[in-house]
Amino acid sequence: MNEASDDDDLWEAMADPTRRKLLDLIVARGQATATTLTADMPVSRQAISKHLSVLQRVGLIDGHREGREVRYEVREQRLAEATEALSEVANRWDGRLRVIKRLAEQAHAADRSMRADTSTDHPART
Repeated sequence: MNEASDDDDLWEAMADPTRRKLLDLIVARGQATATTLTADMPVSRQAISKHLSVLQRVGLIDGHREGREVRYEVREQRLAEATEALSEVANRWDGRLRVIKRLAEQAHAADRSMRADTSTDHPART
């Protein structure tokens, strides 16, 4: 898998609010099982397990079996990488938005200037 595909998979996984909430809960607790997470979520244990599988597939969590349960914990390095990647995306968009703002301000100033020129060409009659 290439880096762009990895990023796409990560963003797709994190686009779901249930998965973000699960990740938050695991971070807060240090580790958790599907059963313990189900108590704090408005979805079934089966749905929780599917969401955990997605988080595990993109490398944000690891699971290890203890008896009948799987305990999940955050892969801190991968979460740090994801946070950094998101920060880079935000910085690129900040730059794009600054350019858009500057262009809009220039267009507005040109429009105002053109209106001012038009009004001086045709003085108002009183």
